[in-house]
Amino acid sequence: MPVTPRQHATKGGSALQTAWQRVDGVIRPQGYVFRGWWLVAAAAGIQFFASVLFANSYSAYMVLLQDEFGWSKTVLAGAFAMTRVESGLLGPLQGWLADRFGPRIVLIVGNLLFGLGLMLFSLMNSILTLYLTFALMAIGSSLGGFPTLMVALVNWFDQHRSKAVAGSQLGYAIGGLAVPLLVVALTEFGWRATAFVSGLIVLAVCVPVSALVRHRPAEIGEVPDGKRPDIAQDAPGAAGSRRDLTAREAMRTSGFWLLSLGHACALLTVSAVMVHLIPHLNEGLNFTLLQAASVVTLITACQIIGQALGGYLGDRYDKRIICVVCMVGHSAALLLLAHAGAFDGWWPVTVAGIVHGLAWGARGPLMVAMRADFFGTAAFGTIMGFSSLIVMFGMSGGPIIGGVMADIYGNYELAFTVLAAATLSGALCFAFARPPRARRVA
Repeated sequence: MPVTPRQHATKGGSALQTAWQRVDGVIRPQGYVFRGWWLVAAAAGIQFFASVLFANSYSAYMVLLQDEFGWSKTVLAGAFAMTRVESGLLGPLQGWLADRFGPRIVLIVGNLLFGLGLMLFSLMNSILTLYLTFALMAIGSSLGGFPTLMVALVNWFDQHRSKAVAGSQLGYAIGGLAVPLLVVALTEFGWRATAFVSGLIVLAVCVPVSALVRHRPAEIGEVPDGKRPDIAQDAPGAAGSRRDLTAREAMRTSGFWLLSLGHACALLTVSAVMVHLIPHLNEGLNFTLLQAASVVTLITACQIIGQALGGYLGDRYDKRIICVVCMVGHSAALLLLAHAGAFDGWWPVTVAGIVHGLAWGARGPLMVAMRADFFGTAAFGTIMGFSSLIVMFGMSGGPIIGGVMADIYGNYELAFTVLAAATLSGALCFAFARPPRARRVA
């Protein structure tokens, strides 16, 4: 009769070993689910709420805030862009804290700040208080979200890293599917009540889930990917066969800069669409608010499909080539959105939404997996943090460029065209990125 992981651990063995047993000469799993996949589920849940309550819903808030206060698109886009700048500047410190003290405490503090920020946002009544509450939400959502979660995930997975990251990001994508529900809440109850309740949800759900996160599998007697110790040590992609780089060593390589610049170029399109898609469809193409939100849902549905493809393909083929194809897709989709008014019907917007969603979904998990493949996991949080100083220019630049040019020219056509060209240049960055030669140990 097989013993449980806990029983086996008390006998001096590894909790992991109880997941396998030799049956008829073959090593077979005994129904024990590797706890790394529970971590993936927890990360997906946290990102779901960050997505539906803030990141993917801000463009809907933007329409209502402009109607109530009469503020320009530049002012409103600037608030969102500021959150990206703050997250970028916070990155190196956040990464060091996660590496040094573990991601769990950073996640708990971050989600506390994020929830309080949403509640205070519901009370704001001026540009100053708008920016102050957004600053608090930016710090909270960054500390309590994606960058910190990835520090844990890359330590729990090696050969299945792309699939694990993709699985965690499904939460963010599914949150985008729920944006129409938030739009209904905004319409029925107003943006202030919706924001306040959103803050309560973060405090009630995300904070407790954050407490479940563990930094490394060794903390509970596991090894990366949930393999038996002898397999984990001998596998070609095992962590033991590679030397992890320090943040300083990583930043001396061309791969660090090319990956960061390519990521920044991709986020020019992603951030512009997040902030300006609904205003563009509502004002430029005469979509209703709910119709525009349905396009966000389409993008998110395709993002989910793309994440599954990216996770599967990224663990089998060259991640760089996949990213090059995705960058071309981002650029083509933004061009189609820019000039959709020249065509009749929904088809240009529909095609653009499908292409952008697939490209975003497939590329997203590879940004994390490639950095871990290139530089290792020992200083991953710090490396990711310094990379965010570069990436933030893409995440903040997209909304600002789109807002300023839309205010000047009265539409988004030229703004989206310029951003599409800039995004395409990121394909070259991924094409020329190479892992450090000294990465593997003889």
